[in-house]
Amino acid sequence: MSHDSPGSGAAITVRPAVAADVPLLKSLIDRMAAFERLPVTVTREALLADGFGPQPLFRALIAQAGGATAGYALYHSCYSSFSGKAIFLEDLYVEPEARRKRVAQALLARVAATAIDEGCFGLVFNTLLWNTTALAFFQHAGAQRLEDWGVLTLTGEALQAASVEGWTAPGRPESTI
Repeated sequence: MSHDSPGSGAAITVRPAVAADVPLLKSLIDRMAAFERLPVTVTREALLADGFGPQPLFRALIAQAGGATAGYALYHSCYSSFSGKAIFLEDLYVEPEARRKRVAQALLARVAATAIDEGCFGLVFNTLLWNTTALAFFQHAGAQRLEDWGVLTLTGEALQAASVEGWTAPGRPESTI
C-alpha cells in the first residue's frame, strides 16, 4: 500500500514485516517503550520465534515515508465471547519526525482493512491515558472508549500463584469469591 500524504511530499508505504525485519522491529518497539516509559523484556529471538515461526502469534506492518522507516503496527487475533473474532492492535507507533504526516492513518487503515477482510467485528486496543494525542487520534477515527472497563494484568509471582488450584495471591488474604 502506497499513497502520497497531503502536505508531506513523501509517499507512505506500508508493508508486512518479514523475519529479516526483526532487528528493526525490536528497535521500534524499544523506541515506543521509551516514549511510553515502559520496560521491554521481549528479545529479538522471541520476536523471531513468535512472529515468524510455524504458528505466528502476531503480525506486524512497517511504514516508510520518503524511503525512511516511519513506524510500525503490531497486532494479533483475539476473540470476544459476546461479539466473535477481532484484531487486537498491540502497538501503533510513529517515529517523532514522521508524526502528523498521515503515517498513523496509513497503518491504522491497513490493520482495519485486515479486520474487515477477515470478518472481524472490529479492532480492540489499549491506550495510555496520559497519551492524549493517541486518544484524540483514535477517537477522531471513531474509536469509543469503554469507560466501564479496566485493563488488568496477571504477571510474575501473582501469575505463578494463580496457576495453582486453590491459590492465594502473594501477600493477600484468602479470597472469599
